[in-house]
Amino acid sequence: MDITAALEAILFAAGESVPAARLSLVLNTDEEDILRTAEELAESYRREGRGMRILRLEDRLQMCSAPEYAPLITKTLEQRRPPALSQPALETLAIVAYFQPVTRAYVDRVRGVDSSYTVGALAERGLIEVCGRLDVPGRPALFRTTDVFLRTMGISGLSELPPLPDMTGGEGVEKLQKAIDELQNGVTPGQISLTELDGKADTPKE
Repeated sequence: MDITAALEAILFAAGESVPAARLSLVLNTDEEDILRTAEELAESYRREGRGMRILRLEDRLQMCSAPEYAPLITKTLEQRRPPALSQPALETLAIVAYFQPVTRAYVDRVRGVDSSYTVGALAERGLIEVCGRLDVPGRPALFRTTDVFLRTMGISGLSELPPLPDMTGGEGVEKLQKAIDELQNGVTPGQISLTELDGKADTPKE
């Protein structure tokens, strides 16, 4: 069996990210071989100017269209490019990304406002997800970022996020804001856009 061809066929048919461990089991080869094959396939796509790309998202792989063809795809499918993420939503997403897993109460405390609407909207759009419950009274949900977040930011793993300075000092909020700005500026044209979260506004904490 041609591992490269098999991997290409599976990722094409899947339409979403697939765990390397699952691919290893199905193709009866080591995960290292799967990841190496995926990188070789991705490099051949780039070298040959193909319209597809192979993304590594932590320990998962996904096939997607090349970002430079996004305008043509949008025009062909008559889809409007969604607007940029709103500032409140970007703040919330950055807090989850850097401090995950976190509860909504933690996000509220950092931002100083009730973030229930924004957290729910980010989860609805697949940028964050519930990953467990905190073992305290009420068992609040814990949130983490998703593969959609990684694809949106154009990174393979959380280790590629801009470094966050020490938050223990009095200027912690300013440091977090700088990190948020770096995240926002890091999104390159053609990558999946973050959808603006309209509707209810976050309200100040009492």
